[in-house]
Amino acid sequence: MKILILNSSPRRNGNISKMLEAMKQEIECCNAEAVYVRVPELKVRPCIGCMKCRCSLRCCLPEDDAQRVLQSIRDADALIIGAPCYWGNMPGELKVLFDRMVYGMMGENSLGMPLALHKGKKVIIVSTCTTPYPFNILYNQTRGVVKALKEILKWSGFKVVKAIEKGGTRKHPDLTSKEISHCKRAVHKLL
Repeated sequence: MKILILNSSPRRNGNISKMLEAMKQEIECCNAEAVYVRVPELKVRPCIGCMKCRCSLRCCLPEDDAQRVLQSIRDADALIIGAPCYWGNMPGELKVLFDRMVYGMMGENSLGMPLALHKGKKVIIVSTCTTPYPFNILYNQTRGVVKALKEILKWSGFKVVKAIEKGGTRKHPDLTSKEISHCKRAVHKLL
C-alpha cells in the first residue's frame, strides 16, 4: 500500500510537521510505503482559469510540480493532508496546487456534471491553529480548513475517514504523547 502525505505547513518543526511525521513512521512500521511531499517547497504556477484542461485532460501551462503531485495522487492508495489554518482556510499554496490539478481530480460527464476520479480512496485531514479549543471548531478555524478540503476531496471521490483538529497551539505549542498516539492510530483507518 502506498500513502501520499501532503504537508502544506511552511514550518518544518511545527505541529503539522510533527503530526505527519508520526503518521509517516506508523505507516512505515506497518510495512506500507509513505511518500512525503512538502507543499511550500513545490514550484507551482497559479491556474490561469482558461478551462482548457477540462477538454484536453492536461494543463496548458508548462510542466511544473503540480503534474508530479497529481501523478503521485493517482499512484497512491490513500492520502493524508496536513494544513494549518490561515484565515479559516488552507494555506494558499495548497489551494493553488489543487486548482492546478482539478482535471486529474474530477472529470465531467456529457452534461457537465462532476465525475469523481479517485472514487474509493481514503484520506485523513490534519489541521492546527492558534485559536483555543473548542473555539477553533466553533469559529470555523480548523473546522474551516477541514470543510474546504472536504469539498475538494468529496468531488474527487475521496472518503474522509478522519479529521484531526488541534487548537490552541500558541498556548500549548508542544504535542502531547496522547496527541501523537491519536495520529498514529488514525493511520490504521487507511490501511
